[in-house]
Amino acid sequence: MANDLIRYLQNVPFAAELSAWANIESCSDDAEGLAQFRQVLCERLASCGGEVEPVGATHVLARWPGAGKPILVLGHYDTVYPRGTLATQPVVQRGAQLFGPGVVDMKGGLLIGCVAIQALRALGRMGPRPIWFLCTSDEELGSPTSRSAIEELARQAEAALVLEAAGNGGALKTARKGVGLYELSISGRAAHAGVAPEQGRSALLELAHQTIWLHELNDAEQGTTVNVCVASGGTATNVIPAEARADVNVRVRTAAEGERIAAALAVRQPVIEDVTIQFSGGINRPPMERTPAIATLFGKAQSLASEFGLELAETSTGGGSDGNFTAALGVPTLDGLGPTGGGAHALHEHVNLDSFVPRTALFARLLETL
Repeated sequence: MANDLIRYLQNVPFAAELSAWANIESCSDDAEGLAQFRQVLCERLASCGGEVEPVGATHVLARWPGAGKPILVLGHYDTVYPRGTLATQPVVQRGAQLFGPGVVDMKGGLLIGCVAIQALRALGRMGPRPIWFLCTSDEELGSPTSRSAIEELARQAEAALVLEAAGNGGALKTARKGVGLYELSISGRAAHAGVAPEQGRSALLELAHQTIWLHELNDAEQGTTVNVCVASGGTATNVIPAEARADVNVRVRTAAEGERIAAALAVRQPVIEDVTIQFSGGINRPPMERTPAIATLFGKAQSLASEFGLELAETSTGGGSDGNFTAALGVPTLDGLGPTGGGAHALHEHVNLDSFVPRTALFARLLETL
């Protein structure tokens, strides 16, 4: 059964189709580019026999019929690259690697999903379960408009398969840290820095105190990181700053750690008298914790991969994906099913073209047998 699937996939022009897709710029805030790629994607899903429907204004859901609870497939077609990036970062093939904006994060994964279903249909091997393939346009922004749809579909699903890029060495992702985004706002009192500095209350000095305290919340053993990543304050070089703000990035392996951080921020007090502080925000993506159900799902994938001589490992990562949402609902979730490559969000973003056949075969077998 594995051989006919591999033979079919060896004749698929992955590089050509992915090059065409990557040459359509689809940054998260580029409505025109997103619409252009969405049209191409809808046509591709329909060509695979999917019943395509819009979800909200910019997301796409394709369905294939079956019996029982569906398999939910997740991917996103937005990228982080603004319009015009192709002028300085063109799509180009160098040997067995294809370079270009969004090829690994994550248009390559979308292509694997489409071709896997195409192959199963062509070979008469569609699995028994329905397939729901949701493609979203705002994952790089934190999925603000797609989260509710992802969670609604996930609650009805048997499992969720996420086509984000593979981990190092082709590893699948069975755990991801949760992501917290907080804003710290500080109000002090302005005063002349030379004439009456003692009358002022420096918001920037308070920010320094808070930054040191936030750093103390880091817990390497628990895998918790807390970092002030952006900060600003003050108005002029001769004024004690009355206002300051900071963006705080939190990453946690467990929901309990997220609750610990949230509780600490909620009761935190200023260090300087007559200064006020306020933390707003929260956990944007809950952690994807490696549950027994996820471990079982990985074991199945590992067994299927052996049919192609593919050795699969598993890994965890500090980055979030839409799989965080499904896993937090208790849905068995397997992530990192896309191609291998590297350089996501960077000038050297690329995919390894020789990873497409075995990883598409693996994905097809999961759809066929779950």
